[in-house]
Amino acid sequence: MSTFMHPPHGEVRSAVQRALAEDLTPLGDMTSSMLDRSITATCQINARKPGRLAGRACAAEAFLQVDPNISVVWHRDDGDMLEAGTVIADVQGTLATVLTAERTALNFLGHLSGIATRVSQFVELVDGRIGIWDTRKTTPGLRSLEKAAVRAGGGRNHRGNLSGWLMFKDNHLVGMSIVEAIEQARDRWPGRPLHVECDRLDQVEQAVAAHADLILLDNMTPDTVREAMALIGDKRPDGRPIVEASGGIALDTVERYADTGVDYVSSGSLTNSAPVLDIGLDIEIDAVER
Repeated sequence: MSTFMHPPHGEVRSAVQRALAEDLTPLGDMTSSMLDRSITATCQINARKPGRLAGRACAAEAFLQVDPNISVVWHRDDGDMLEAGTVIADVQGTLATVLTAERTALNFLGHLSGIATRVSQFVELVDGRIGIWDTRKTTPGLRSLEKAAVRAGGGRNHRGNLSGWLMFKDNHLVGMSIVEAIEQARDRWPGRPLHVECDRLDQVEQAVAAHADLILLDNMTPDTVREAMALIGDKRPDGRPIVEASGGIALDTVERYADTGVDYVSSGSLTNSAPVLDIGLDIEIDAVER
């Protein structure tokens, strides 16, 4: 059994409620309402392509909210690898309500498993040399679910929202230097992590001098990242900050950053560009007694 930590149930419940309302307002599932309620179905949720599973809690919640009498027996958990043809779960219940819940359940599974699959590809390529971080480039309203999918894929979560820690980008440094920004932040938010985005080596020197807790090396080539790491290593005898590389890093370039000395690589593509994993529901109609 996976030790993966599922997203908070309250957030799963509310996301599924919104999705079902989108599908069923105002008149419900008019097509399925025409079916005889005595007809039951035995179904399998199957992976049609290989990948990594995520979204199980959302799919289960979709069936539960539509019809608490639908039985779902899971054979795989979030974080598990799937081969094409893997049976993920068995579903049994009234055909009409299974069909009503089907698309919402599969939408969550496909989208979130797609994220977990993409993350797992990054993780496999770097082979433990660095960590893989997500970003805030998530679908509005689904961040906690998508960040859970990142964890299912073997990645790690960056700050969850703007209250997580302070992060200074170019547009924040209006009328003040990196050193001044960090000094003011430490005075106002003592104990909070302070993160500085740098796209030039002189900014890296300033962030190191100000004792930033985290430094983001943005849109730098691997060679420039190595130069930055040399500066960071030389200027922090008390222990260097956590260092992240980001900016256009993709599957075909991530390995080049794995040996630069950074701690993490982050990529918005993990959540905003992951293709949906093909997962389907195969239905067999049970015998109908008359």
